[in-house]
Amino acid sequence: MSKYVVTILRGLGAASLVLAAVMCGSASAAPLERVLYSPVGEETQPPIGWVDFCNDHPKECAVRSTSARDVVLSAAAWSDLVRVNRYVNAAVKPMTDAEQWGVVEKWSYPDTGYGDCEDYVLLKRRLLIEAGWPREALLITVVRDKKGDGHAVLTVRTNKGEFILDNQEAKVLAWTETGYRFVKRQSQSDPNAWVLLSHPRPATATATSR
Repeated sequence: MSKYVVTILRGLGAASLVLAAVMCGSASAAPLERVLYSPVGEETQPPIGWVDFCNDHPKECAVRSTSARDVVLSAAAWSDLVRVNRYVNAAVKPMTDAEQWGVVEKWSYPDTGYGDCEDYVLLKRRLLIEAGWPREALLITVVRDKKGDGHAVLTVRTNKGEFILDNQEAKVLAWTETGYRFVKRQSQSDPNAWVLLSHPRPATATATSR
């Protein structure tokens, strides 16, 4: 673990994150009353960025298939999600892969203090996992933004629905509130398996994702 990540973990308070992930909260603790989940389709190819990331970090990707798990969304858990999102967004400065690495696409931890959308997502995911959150509830997700451009966000699966951590947004939003079009994401049971995402019917939700 880099000194950069250790500093962030200390700033967040790892003990509080672990407690938040296992606490049982009431329905009023969540900011969304209806449980909303993005429809999951068939298995698809993972992004090349994830494949290359696994080649660079084989130990992180060499995991066994597990059962799906959702986080109990207590008030403390919600507070920690907001804090992680804001902290990483402020700590990492935006820089394209071409500017930093001289390549079109490279997924990596932003240990230099710079990164693009995938790098923000990787760090948020790692911080939450190291703090005790279940990997099965933290899913790297590929979306299309409002301009139709490719983008990556972190989907957090909870008992109150799915919420999005995004480097373009200080708020943690329900997936239907982002305005994005979801494309694909990691499977809950296996991070190396990716599944297609489809859109809810208009009667179920009013927006898509970035």
